Amino acid sequence: MNEYLRLSVEVSEALAAGQPVVAFESTIISHGMPYPRNVQTALAAEAIAREAGVIPATVAVLDGRIAVGLDRGEVERLGTERGLLKISRRDLSAALAMGRSGATTVSATMLAARMAGIGLFATGGIGGVHRGAAESFDISADLSELACTPVCVVSAGAKAILDLPRTLEVLETLGVPVIGYRTSEFPAFYSRSSGLPLALRADTPAEVASILRAHGALGLPQGVLVANPIPAEWEIPRARMEEHIARALSDLAARGVRGKEVTPFLLSRIVELTGGDSLETNVHLLHNNVRLACEIARA
Repeated sequence: MNEYLRLSVEVSEALAAGQPVVAFESTIISHGMPYPRNVQTALAAEAIAREAGVIPATVAVLDGRIAVGLDRGEVERLGTERGLLKISRRDLSAALAMGRSGATTVSATMLAARMAGIGLFATGGIGGVHRGAAESFDISADLSELACTPVCVVSAGAKAILDLPRTLEVLETLGVPVIGYRTSEFPAFYSRSSGLPLALRADTPAEVASILRAHGALGLPQGVLVANPIPAEWEIPRARMEEHIARALSDLAARGVRGKEVTPFLLSRIVELTGGDSLETNVHLLHNNVRLACEIARA
């Protein structure tokens, strides 16, 4: 794997010493936010981790190698360079073979974290079953990755643009534990509640860590999803968000956007419709998830 996997010195030394390490994705840098907010948000996430005594490991594919742990210049590159790929599990081998560069989605980041020996990953929200999937069959690879890669993902639930009830149904079918952190409801990304009950709940980082130890001891192949609601002061009420999502979905259909461009288009359109409020919420929920992931890693 040395030909394809590059760990930063900081990450490599931390793993060798048994220090806590948390992985971060890079799609949010290249495809999720405008410059310079994307770079600022990513660097702030890394700073939060270091302040908590945890080593951050932002993941990307750079010039045909999986990079686990980036320097500031590489983060800037991801935030400014045009034409970077959006790399999921499906795209990873081809990107490496062709010497390409790109940002990793949740699924590719989970896979890279597993290869590097990192058990925790903080992101904003996972992908899932898209609305209208009965016709489009549009279901994120994040769900199948959670079914086969034993990495714990801390997120604010699944992105609110998705069909959340069906996303939870698929996670249940795949045997993925979904743990509500200090909540018994699945959070709806921008909003604290979706009205969908969860069977599992943990109220401290130590409780989550205990579940992860038991999960690992059993040798189960699935990942674990920790659903962490956004702090109340930053949430956007669910009813308000549904109005914006409905408008964004209508615009999506009118423009015929498909495939990997669906989620970036919807998130960008929602930023416009909310007057920038959704972007602020996205930043705060990501950093809130980073803090929790770091607490779990230390526990």
